[in-house]
Amino acid sequence: MDQKLLFQMAVEARKKAYVPYSKFRVGAALLTHNGRIYTGCNIECASFGATNCAERTAIFKAISEGNKDFEAIAIASDNEDYTFPCGICRQVIFEFGKNIKIIVGKSSENLKVMTIEELLPNGFSKEDF
Repeated sequence: MDQKLLFQMAVEARKKAYVPYSKFRVGAALLTHNGRIYTGCNIECASFGATNCAERTAIFKAISEGNKDFEAIAIASDNEDYTFPCGICRQVIFEFGKNIKIIVGKSSENLKVMTIEELLPNGFSKEDF
């Protein structure tokens, strides 16, 4: 997996964000185990509860096309610091595997990589039923 390329795809996806309220653009690029990449951006709505994050947009696109085996997701925002998934996105990512890699960066040359389990220790999963 080329982490820099995946992060750059998240940067490109960020350009498509619809953020008339927060002006905070986020892009995500999701890599599946079969090598397919799905991108997503955040999409805001005047009814804020209907807003969707970039990570979930990418994940929902993959699932809607029949793919549920994820290897990594890269996240890029307009922030000069690292942007990590929100709590809801962490839980959605965790649903599909504890070892999914999360890639965040200040730039393609300055990346951090961790697993979703490191970001969401003791997350709620299918095993808890």
